[in-house]
Amino acid sequence: MIVYIYSEDDKTFVEKNKALDIWPSDLHYLSFEQLHTLDIATVSHFLVTGWVKEIKQLMQLAYSHEISLGIIPTPKQKELMRTLEIPAKTEEAIALALTPAEKKVDLLFCNDTIVLQEVLIGDAPPLDHFDTVLKGKSFFDRIKLFWHTLKKVKHLKHSKIKIKDAKENEMNISAVGMVGIEYNNDTFAANLFRNKLSASDGKLLLVILSPTSIIQYMGYLYQSLVSYITPKSLPRSVGYISSSEMLIDSDQFLSVRIDSTEGSKLPVTLKVIPETLSLSVGEKFWEKQKGTQSQKDTIKIDHLPSDKENADFLSKNIPLFSHASQEQYTSLFSNLREEGKLNSVFIVLLILSTMIATFGLFINSASVVIGAMLLAPLMQPIVSLSMGVLRQDSSLEINGAKSIFWGVLAVLLTAAILALFTPIELLTSEMAGRLSPTILDLYIAIVSGVAAAYVKSNEKILSSLAGVAIAVALVPPIAVAGIGLGWGDWHMFMMAFLLFITNLVGIVIAASTTFMVLGYSPLHVAKKGILTWALIVALVSIPLYNAFTQIEEDLKTQKTLSNLSFDLKEHTVKLTHVKLVHGKKMDEIHTEVISSGILSKKEKRILKETILKSLDKEAEVIVTFRYQL
Repeated sequence: MIVYIYSEDDKTFVEKNKALDIWPSDLHYLSFEQLHTLDIATVSHFLVTGWVKEIKQLMQLAYSHEISLGIIPTPKQKELMRTLEIPAKTEEAIALALTPAEKKVDLLFCNDTIVLQEVLIGDAPPLDHFDTVLKGKSFFDRIKLFWHTLKKVKHLKHSKIKIKDAKENEMNISAVGMVGIEYNNDTFAANLFRNKLSASDGKLLLVILSPTSIIQYMGYLYQSLVSYITPKSLPRSVGYISSSEMLIDSDQFLSVRIDSTEGSKLPVTLKVIPETLSLSVGEKFWEKQKGTQSQKDTIKIDHLPSDKENADFLSKNIPLFSHASQEQYTSLFSNLREEGKLNSVFIVLLILSTMIATFGLFINSASVVIGAMLLAPLMQPIVSLSMGVLRQDSSLEINGAKSIFWGVLAVLLTAAILALFTPIELLTSEMAGRLSPTILDLYIAIVSGVAAAYVKSNEKILSSLAGVAIAVALVPPIAVAGIGLGWGDWHMFMMAFLLFITNLVGIVIAASTTFMVLGYSPLHVAKKGILTWALIVALVSIPLYNAFTQIEEDLKTQKTLSNLSFDLKEHTVKLTHVKLVHGKKMDEIHTEVISSGILSKKEKRILKETILKSLDKEAEVIVTFRYQL
């Protein structure tokens, strides 16, 4: 006998469908209120229409008595249809429900309650939401949803959670919430782990949301709600545990919701009974269950906060930036304090690197200059100074500044002495390249500062610090400034030293900010030092921006004059190889003139007037004539 159990609320829906000619002759109708009158021994197959809670009640009954079950959802139960891939057309849904399933599905229990879609512990937006919220949404709608979800971050707080899996492995983590799922149900949690979910593998997946900063959480939300690209790697704020059974407990109160309904309180036991219920589902349901049938438990939570210090810090609220652990503090601070101190090894290496750089500048060899950059240890005290600025740590600031001062003095004196005793006074291109600092050099220094701080905070990539040293090139501009001192050329000294100052302030402000983002100082402590150095950067930017503007103007001038052709009475001329030279009193325009013949004095005067008129500025015009035969 087939028994159709329905909710009184859905009686109209059931009565409407009775007229269909697909019903078998041995079908009996029974409301949930009459369920106690049913002789279970006479039932061969169940049909059910009702609320999720009522459907789960019948699932429990069908599971207990090994009876197959088919669900006929109402048109409003779209998520249920999509989860079990039940057709939207009622007639097709009834036909599917009437067909007993040959393959059984696993059942997930939270304590003694069946979980049809998911169990939510704590709060984990949007892991517990169905991805249908994005269906038909435009990019701007997604942005609105992103900001709406982000507003919830102020209510999210970490809790210390203890988890024990089926093999009695005990794990302690700090998280804001977690979602337990058994198969691919098209929630955001399931979409992150499509290849790990199956309705017949005897395992549940616990997806854990544990953001350590608002920035990190924003990154995950953007990937989930805004981006159209499916992430290839797991977000840093998410971890997971896959096992057949888990015991979850916490010293703090965490709500437990089963299928969007308030459930029990912690501790809870999540347990999977494998392949136990014959549930009529659509063919696409099994196509979605592509998870591996591995018998091994899988755990990926190493990147989530677990130590007491982090858990206590995050339990108050989620900070804007991540918070470094005590272990990270201790390791980095110990290194920076040691590297910030002035010692003989530091000075010797600087002098040697300066000698290499100076000779490389004289012989115009880029490879030799690069070698000097690798040898120079000047980046170390600058990074130490950056941390001192961030943490308002006077010892780090003083030691770092002292090492930088004496180091720079050693480089200047060494380069000046070498310039005095080297019988060459020729400005090479390697030297000239460090005499025109612009705002672009500040950008390079800032990016290098970010890289230096990031590398110093991660021991696994410390070898990359050499690349940072090459990128920012600290010693060569000081060496050029020293050569300027040796030659008595104050303009050369000032411009080269400005490049070094640009590198210094750019690295300090960028490294300090990066350390703050990485969680080595709260914002209220870092604010004073960062604002002070931001002001210094602004002051240094003024001459750099002016220089950049001048270069831009020079390029415009060169573009205006290059390949300019015009007739001068008897002859035709064309300008090539235009170059601007800025003098103390007046600028000079150097250019080659290709002429069809020798110009008269009048034609030369017209040529000069034409060039100056096209530029609309006063300048000396110096030309080299070439004649076209």
